[in-house]
Amino acid sequence: MFLIIGGGLLWLTFKNQNISAVLQRIRSANFYWIALSIVVSIAALISRAMRWKQLIEPLGYKPRLSSAFNALMFGYAANMVFPRLGEVSRCGALSKSDDIPFEKLIGTVIIERASDVIMLLFCILLSAIFEFDRLGGFLGEHILNPIKTIVGSSFILGVILISLAVLFYFAYRFIMKKYNHHPLVNKFRVILKGIIVGLISVTKLKNKGLFVFHSLFIWTMYFLMTYICFFALPETNALSPMAGLFIMVIGAIGMTAPVQGGIGVYHLLVSEGIVLYGLTADDGITFATMVHAAQTLLLVVLGSLSMIYLFFFTQPISSSSDES
Repeated sequence: MFLIIGGGLLWLTFKNQNISAVLQRIRSANFYWIALSIVVSIAALISRAMRWKQLIEPLGYKPRLSSAFNALMFGYAANMVFPRLGEVSRCGALSKSDDIPFEKLIGTVIIERASDVIMLLFCILLSAIFEFDRLGGFLGEHILNPIKTIVGSSFILGVILISLAVLFYFAYRFIMKKYNHHPLVNKFRVILKGIIVGLISVTKLKNKGLFVFHSLFIWTMYFLMTYICFFALPETNALSPMAGLFIMVIGAIGMTAPVQGGIGVYHLLVSEGIVLYGLTADDGITFATMVHAAQTLLLVVLGSLSMIYLFFFTQPISSSSDES
């Protein structure tokens, strides 16, 4: 279903384009800058693994950095198959390799994602300061208006969300009361308790400043990854750092869509964003396709290698062990 949506958006983006011409322009790009953007991306991924490791340690477990990194890459590969599956998959992989309770890892991933949402909102605010007209108009046309069209109005959307929350709450109370001693309910209670313990881990960090540093570093690398790629094409090499921030923001929004690897959504949003800087639709599609292909290839390669490493070369360790 999600892949069909992404494919439809991809078709919408490319339907009036000469695909052969787009591929030819990508082949003529300066791949030095693409390679540099990949190095920057790897730095962000390593930092993300270190941040995750830092969140886990207050729980009394010391995973190996190599295991955290490989589990993270395995999760990204899983997201290529089914959106959001990666969050569960990486917890399962690290739980198996380093003997850490799965449910506690889920709590740390929720904290991680919450941190990313905060950083994305910060980047949106920063972009709005420098690119208010472009960002405001773009978000309204491509995100807010389509949502309003689907649900009717912001008020109706709010009512739907509140109703679902209330329904979930009463369903939870009913199940807990009616089937209090059922094995599945007890298992759910254990999992929920573990998730809460994982969530609390952020309050027990020994070095909160390091956690903040990693969060800032990761998103700075995301910005550089996008901005560096401007120099790979003659049409985009004159765009400013603020343009890089703007394109990074809308690209990140596209990647949060429940579609495998952000396919289609990323292409549509980034290509439309490039056009706002006076470039052509061909320029935007070429840039979006080039960046998305490079990053997807990186994640597929690293994810595949990590999968092989985790399943065939990693020996489970005691949860109290640490990597030297």
